[in-house]
Amino acid sequence: MSMLATRNPMRTELATRQPDPSVAAFHRRMPAYATTPLCDAAAIATNLGIGRLLVKDESRRLGLPSFKILGASWATYRALVDHLGHEPEPWADIDSLAAAVAHLRPFTLAAATDGNHGKAVALMARLLGFQAHIFVPKGTVIARIEAIRVEGAQVTVVDGDYDAAVARSAEEAGERCLVISDTSWAGYETTPQRVIDGYSTIFSEIDAALDAEGLLQPDVIVIPVGVGALMSAAINHYRSGSINPIIVGVEPITANCVQLSAEAGRLVVVPGPHPSMMAGLNCGTPSFVAWPTVSAGVDWFVAVDDEASASAMRDLAQVAVVAGETGAAALAGLTALCAAPDRPEWLRHDATVLVLVTEGATDPENYELIVGHPPTDDAGSST
Repeated sequence: MSMLATRNPMRTELATRQPDPSVAAFHRRMPAYATTPLCDAAAIATNLGIGRLLVKDESRRLGLPSFKILGASWATYRALVDHLGHEPEPWADIDSLAAAVAHLRPFTLAAATDGNHGKAVALMARLLGFQAHIFVPKGTVIARIEAIRVEGAQVTVVDGDYDAAVARSAEEAGERCLVISDTSWAGYETTPQRVIDGYSTIFSEIDAALDAEGLLQPDVIVIPVGVGALMSAAINHYRSGSINPIIVGVEPITANCVQLSAEAGRLVVVPGPHPSMMAGLNCGTPSFVAWPTVSAGVDWFVAVDDEASASAMRDLAQVAVVAGETGAAALAGLTALCAAPDRPEWLRHDATVLVLVTEGATDPENYELIVGHPPTDDAGSST
């Protein structure tokens, strides 16, 4: 296996963005809302030589196989409020919200994606009675494209990498089309920040689950890094008070743009194509909005290869957590650090480590090839 671990030379104290308390209230009005499991993976913790491993399992969230709907739904709602010029209140559920914005039709939501974000935007469009136009990079797995089309979206394959798909999606913006991107560029920063804000629900749920069981906060947090949106939300949460865990970001070794940017002290682009099967992390450019928070708030970066991700998928399956290639990345990074000859001193034998599983089996055929059986609906035991 190939692995590159580096301490973040840009780590410093920073002013965090306090989550909007209305975000969680908004999500509770979404159909099929439920708190996702926080699993205690004792067998993996023993193998890694740590005290406890907690797994926040985002393989099923609001009917989709990843956490992305949290950011996409909140960002879409706030973009609609801006477009309307007022809150579409009162509304109690998604059907009444759809009725409140029905006069906008025909109306389109557009986005670029490697899979999960685009499916989430497409779902929001369908729930609101809108159209969706989703742009994916060349080489996107057919299963992920079809999963987006199931939501009724038009899917366009862009002849290029993820960054090329982002650039193409930006061209769709207009009076009857909102671009809902989870990454940013010059002049387009508000919606990506709202995507970050939407992810705050994950961390408030973790706190509630720990409090319910009388457990202390984790010593170490390990999170996959794509453009940096999810990581930015984590830093806003964990650096906002007295809690100060070690925060570790994990990327594919072929698309470690955030790690290389931190080493360079400036934004660095990793040119495509990005061949990793960790498709949701195949990003060549960090988000302009997320970068200031991520560059200052992460302690360590780890870049891993596909073999590490595959091994982590199998390990998670043993504790009944169905994790796709991207979803297993955090555990892959943690495992690589634990096995390193110069294992960091903060990975103590009594340390509590939290990893985020960010997606389920979005490519079922590849999941079966790697794990040895089809994905199931079993979930890990909740703490």
